[in-house]
Amino acid sequence: MSAGAHAVVKDPPGGRRAVAVWSIGVAVYFVAVIFRTSLGVAGLDAADRFHVNASALAAFSLLQLLVYAGMQIPVGLMVDRLGTKKVLTLGAVLFTAGQLGFALSPSYGMALAARALLGCGDAMTFISVLRLGTRWFPARRGPLMAQLAGLVGMAGNLVSTLVLAPVLHGVGWVPAFAGSAVAGLVVLVPLVLFLRDHPEGHGPVTAAPVPVPTPEAAPAPASASASEPGAGAAAAAGTAGGPGASGGFVRRQIAESWREPGTRLGLWVHFTTQFPAMVFLLLWGMPFLVEAQGLSRTTAGGLLTLVVASNMALGLVYGQVVGRRQSARIPLALGTVAVTALLWASVLAYPGDRAPMWLLVTLCLVLGSCGPASMIGFDFARPANPAERQGTASGITNMGGFLASMTTLLAVGVLLDATGDNYRIAFSTVFFLEVLGLTQILRLRPRALARERERERLREPHAASPAPSGPTAPAPEPASA
Repeated sequence: MSAGAHAVVKDPPGGRRAVAVWSIGVAVYFVAVIFRTSLGVAGLDAADRFHVNASALAAFSLLQLLVYAGMQIPVGLMVDRLGTKKVLTLGAVLFTAGQLGFALSPSYGMALAARALLGCGDAMTFISVLRLGTRWFPARRGPLMAQLAGLVGMAGNLVSTLVLAPVLHGVGWVPAFAGSAVAGLVVLVPLVLFLRDHPEGHGPVTAAPVPVPTPEAAPAPASASASEPGAGAAAAAGTAGGPGASGGFVRRQIAESWREPGTRLGLWVHFTTQFPAMVFLLLWGMPFLVEAQGLSRTTAGGLLTLVVASNMALGLVYGQVVGRRQSARIPLALGTVAVTALLWASVLAYPGDRAPMWLLVTLCLVLGSCGPASMIGFDFARPANPAERQGTASGITNMGGFLASMTTLLAVGVLLDATGDNYRIAFSTVFFLEVLGLTQILRLRPRALARERERERLREPHAASPAPSGPTAPAPEPASA
């Protein structure tokens, strides 16, 4: 059998067991999002507790997102190399320790370190859940499973807003945050006992053993790319377990994932769509609504809840639309960016000191579309990469929105301090990043879509007839997860 024949993977069956295993993974992600967004409802309390200004307060979320974004490619490589269960388990331990440390930190510096630890564990969850979806469910379910995972994450955000906020104001800082850390231990038990990386018979693709080339005859392995000098030697070293095996694996995974225009397009779609809502929910929404718009904390909390509820409702819609019509991906992404920019401009430019409630409600409803739109980025990266690169490609894509969020969080904090809390100027940074992202999306879209069509044409003959065998048989392209 040819090397390429090994790469043709049968779709996973799905079913009840798949749902049960996937549910364990998304439960871990659910708790991670509760911990991630807990600062969003406690920003003003944190400023009072640690006696810090807006820039220092932004550093909490900035450091957390910096660690999260920086971990995306390493985590993707870990998922591809070690499997989902090991990475999720490590992530759950780290984010639980980070949340508990944040509860007990007596100083600003220790609290920063705790948020960094939390961000490190949080970074290991979403990519792992995406990998579970591709390993346990048929490929046609990919967009819906990704949107459902995002929906569950937003449910975690809802818990932060509706549960943690009143508990924090009722019992105080330490009991609220330390008590919430117990949820990490609760999800860790079924994760260790019952989660499996893939259904039986649907394990990761492994290439046929490749002999180490000799000086007399050094044929290139079938998996080597003609455009990547030295790839054949690296593959042989990796198979043989030589000294450069690990480094060769990392370089190949990153280089081959990045080479695909679909991966880069996915990153920029995620970059451009996610950050306006992330910045609003993660830190600056509550101060903006209370200090700039004059709302009570209760009313502001209700508007934050509205963002989450809108996200959950629209996530199902976006998942169904993209699952049925792949051509809808770009219009949905660009439309979301345009409407978000329009509503932010309307709120910030509204005459007078404060925008009317109907306009703030509309803004929050529209911000709810940012999360579902960001998931479209994975729908470009997924078909562009074979199963064995899904973790790495997802990590690259997932960096986009968090890099944008990190940049905006810092810019808003610095501008608030520099302008005497002028939120109109501070939030104008949203438009600069949206323009940058739109430029890259429009630049990469033609190449990525052309590559997708080419891949589909090449895949169709292999789906219609069995793969040829023999030493001279052409190797079919690996099927995407």
